[in-house]
Amino acid sequence: MSTNHFFIAGPCVIESEKLILDVAEFLKRLSERYSIEIVFKSSFDKANRTSITSFRGPGLEEGLKILKKVKDEFGLRLTTDIHIPSQAKPVSEVVDIVQIPAFLCRQTDLVVEAAKTGKTVNIKKGQFMAPWDMKYIVEKAYASGNQDVYLTERGSCFGYNNLIVDFRSIRIMREFCKGVIYDVTHSMQIPSAGGKSGGTKQFARWLAYAAASTGAKALFLEVHPKPESALSDASVMLSLKEFEQLIPQVLEHWEVTDRYEETP
Repeated sequence: MSTNHFFIAGPCVIESEKLILDVAEFLKRLSERYSIEIVFKSSFDKANRTSITSFRGPGLEEGLKILKKVKDEFGLRLTTDIHIPSQAKPVSEVVDIVQIPAFLCRQTDLVVEAAKTGKTVNIKKGQFMAPWDMKYIVEKAYASGNQDVYLTERGSCFGYNNLIVDFRSIRIMREFCKGVIYDVTHSMQIPSAGGKSGGTKQFARWLAYAAASTGAKALFLEVHPKPESALSDASVMLSLKEFEQLIPQVLEHWEVTDRYEETP
């Protein structure tokens, strides 16, 4: 199977060191079983939770310590998101891909500081952004000396409390960045409805197939041993078993799409 593609996976937020290491160990085994890279993702702080009472995570210092253990023990590449420019440098000392959240994608200082780290930068397309306008955000990173930039499609606002995905955006955005990642998890959200976000997890595999078939470089899926009890994104995270079942099916779609991409 081609190593041209990869997955990004992990619990939405760092709930505990044990949870993170248990999931990382499982993902490491999957990456070896299917000969596909899985980049480990979890957030040290969920700064955009719907409610003031929602769990946010352990914070920068403790969160990075836990993420470093994932790398040291399992050798997985890491990604996590930053929310203010001052977080870029300490985060880049631990992770391989610095992620810019969708709501913050237009924040010039944040993008510039992420780019200046020299690490791969993954900028999530805002729910309010047209895909062709993301090229101006990519140019901010390029102007800061970094061309190792991915964009992530995660759905667009469709009225109140709903998102839709225009899969044309994958073809559009990949023309001006290193590659487009498709965020299966967050494009299934029903944002901020009734004080917390809901979701439509039943569509996960179909959205993943569509993205793989449209030319996505990678897929982003949040996973958890017990999604129903997760402290963030419980309604849209996949169980570890569900994620494992999805991998070979997505690999088949990628194989077919890659073959067509090579056809003149």
